[in-house]
Amino acid sequence: MAEKDQQPGYPLAPVNGYSRSDEEAATAQSDNLRRQKRKKCCLYIIAFVIFQTGIIVLISMTIMKVKNPKFRVGSATFDSFTVQPSAPSFSFGLNAQLSVKNTNFGPYKYDATTIYFYYKDVQIGSAVVPNSKAGFRSTKNLNVQAALTSTSLSNINSDLSSDLNSGTLSLTGKSTLNGKVELMFILKKKKSVDLSCTLDVNISGRDVQNINCN
Repeated sequence: MAEKDQQPGYPLAPVNGYSRSDEEAATAQSDNLRRQKRKKCCLYIIAFVIFQTGIIVLISMTIMKVKNPKFRVGSATFDSFTVQPSAPSFSFGLNAQLSVKNTNFGPYKYDATTIYFYYKDVQIGSAVVPNSKAGFRSTKNLNVQAALTSTSLSNINSDLSSDLNSGTLSLTGKSTLNGKVELMFILKKKKSVDLSCTLDVNISGRDVQNINCN
């Protein structure tokens, strides 16, 4: 009978006043906050890496991409002009304006060179192009003077006589410019550019027309 009188026991309440379920909920919430912070941190890192990669690709495709400068004859005039269709012969004092166009994000420094002028593939004169540089995305203009004569054209007198009588003498200018493009004061890239231009000399007008460069 004594055993029947015993009452079932009940768990004592926590001393600190909080249940075990409350502690687990607080722990779970704390873990969830830490996971969210880690996710945000990972997302920030991924976004930063993508941004940096995009910047590097953009720089490599624009600023760091080295393009060939352009070397051209812009215009030409005569300081002296002598033509004898009957002989036939000519003597010109040519004043040509050349241009070096640099579209790179750094200066193009080039060495001295020579521009040669031809009539039907026979050299009739030349001019020295001094060393210089075309600045950051700019065009360098320079003037050269050349004495052009027909003294070396004895084997093609018939063609020369025909052209002089027609009123138009077609000449060709050729040269090669060697230099380096400097980027970010660190990278130096060698670049060579060719000049190949045709010039039509108007005999009656004593001027140069139809300058075409490749």
